[in-house]
Amino acid sequence: MNGTEWSEFESRIRERLAELAEQSASGKDAQAIVELDQQAVGRLSRMDALQNQAMAKAQQANRDLETRRLGVALDRIQEGEYGYCEDCGEEIPAGRLNLDLAASKCVSCASS
Repeated sequence: MNGTEWSEFESRIRERLAELAEQSASGKDAQAIVELDQQAVGRLSRMDALQNQAMAKAQQANRDLETRRLGVALDRIQEGEYGYCEDCGEEIPAGRLNLDLAASKCVSCASS
């Protein structure tokens, strides 16, 4: 993989990290403590609010995991190891990296 390809992947990784940060900031309210509102009218219950909160927390956990994986990918770019399998050292095809920017293993090593 050449330097131009690395810079393209690095740019895409940084864009995705910015998106994740924006999503995290906008999702903070949904993760807040659910308070019982006795004055609320309608079918929206505390259980619905708790379920929405749980889903927001799960989405945040997924964003956190992706952020960590992309951070490792940036480190691998800086070290010149991005695009190579961390197990066998073979080059990871660009198609795989396009699907998963943080892929650190070739298909063979990832499936074993």
